[in-house]
Amino acid sequence: MTIKLLSAIASLFFIAPAFAQNQAPPVDLTKYDYVDPKREIPTQALTKALTYYDVYYNRIANKNYLTVIDFTKTSDQKRMFIVDMKTGLVTRYLVAHGKGSDPKHSGMAKKFSNIEGSQMSSYGMYVTGPEYSGKHGRSMRLVGLEKSNDQAMSRAIVVHGAWYVDPQYKPLGRSQGCPAVEQKYINTVVSQLKGGSVYYIWAGQQ
Repeated sequence: MTIKLLSAIASLFFIAPAFAQNQAPPVDLTKYDYVDPKREIPTQALTKALTYYDVYYNRIANKNYLTVIDFTKTSDQKRMFIVDMKTGLVTRYLVAHGKGSDPKHSGMAKKFSNIEGSQMSSYGMYVTGPEYSGKHGRSMRLVGLEKSNDQAMSRAIVVHGAWYVDPQYKPLGRSQGCPAVEQKYINTVVSQLKGGSVYYIWAGQQ
């Protein structure tokens, strides 16, 4: 894909630069107390994602869903949380991390990078882009909004289905940096999240 086309896609779904939690404008998050009633998502990660969602609400194209991935958990745990922002209910999925983030294949992502060829996952705030059909079948682009992930488009970091993301594998197989999900769920995930929803990968960063 050409740089010109990548830039066009990024500008189409770009919301605004993400901000560090200590730089975020004060917002009242009590309106989201209905979100995650079972308190499954790490509080710090959910707070960051909801703050971004609230501040840029009027510029978010897909307000229906919000995603948090918790890379402080091992890959055999359902660590991808998709929040229905109408009901607050959470659906959990298995999700892979990059080979470079876990070179010993321990199941734990320990290294992160935004560099082409690193095969590492990149943490931070994203917004989902359009869907497309590629070598993995139905897939969805991700636009990185922070210095930690702003090369996601050129690196082709996307959401796709993968055979190695399956509960029979402990730990899961690893991707080339993409947050790959179980093949049987890719249609649901892409249909819900495509077109500009908030997508946050948390790895314990402050």
